[in-house]
Amino acid sequence: MKKTAAGSDDYTEDALVEQPAIDIFRDMGWETANAFNETPTNCFVTGRETNMEVVFKARLRPALERLNPNLPDEALNEAINQFLADKSMKTIVGANQDTYEMLRDGIQVRFRDSDHEMKEERVKLIDWDNPRNNDFLLVSQLWVAGSIYTRRPDLIGFVNGIPLVFIELKAVHENLRNAFDGNLSDYKDTIPHLFWYNGFIILSNLAESVVGTVTSDWESFTEWKKVESEEESAQSSLETTLRGTCEPARLLDIIENFILYEKVRGGLEKVVGRYHQYFGVNNVIEAVHNIDKKKGRLRVY
Repeated sequence: MKKTAAGSDDYTEDALVEQPAIDIFRDMGWETANAFNETPTNCFVTGRETNMEVVFKARLRPALERLNPNLPDEALNEAINQFLADKSMKTIVGANQDTYEMLRDGIQVRFRDSDHEMKEERVKLIDWDNPRNNDFLLVSQLWVAGSIYTRRPDLIGFVNGIPLVFIELKAVHENLRNAFDGNLSDYKDTIPHLFWYNGFIILSNLAESVVGTVTSDWESFTEWKKVESEEESAQSSLETTLRGTCEPARLLDIIENFILYEKVRGGLEKVVGRYHQYFGVNNVIEAVHNIDKKKGRLRVY
């Protein structure tokens, strides 16, 4: 991080943007860790074997055991092998869609039960219904090695060891688009395997924050202006965006129910719902569930 002309560390990107973001995650119940001092083969913070790994198996395996208590080791091992299989022959979005389907629906595995009969079951990777039954970890300054280059993203949010949220931060005085043109584009080229597992991406310089996906061009990144309801006054800030998208229950709701893959000219596009769509859909669902109290009358959303 660069110091200001006055030589003070008080106005660095780390002090003004990254550390406040980390504090917000802690307040929302996330565990946090700084991996800056890890080496390529001594990843003592994250439990990886090497810094090429982007899924933390040391956290994924216990989560699978907790979420699938009736399945044998053979089934869990097969699920992990499928989930971590090399996808480098696919496009980033193609690999991302494959991974997303496994996240959302579970992984179909075949194994022999205690009577040596073949069975088929789905291994659950995330407990969508009970957010606190999952492991939420925010890692700052994680070294990730690609085939040629090594990069160090600012913040990555892991759920059960899976890197679902990518956050790139810039200093307050910097143009936010630099996070897209200068950082995100480079990361997608040099460490593409990190984005096989990504749910959505946040770019912020504290005052301005936007949300998008692995296929979003700059114009498709949009602000997330509210946290709890549509009745709030709209705000564009890092705190609003993080609390609006990364509070554990809200994060899982967005990833499970507000992500769409569309075939477009030239390939596949991944879309994440915007804040007004998120609140609108959930308001409709809540209204339908409470239709008796509303005497059969529903608002227009």
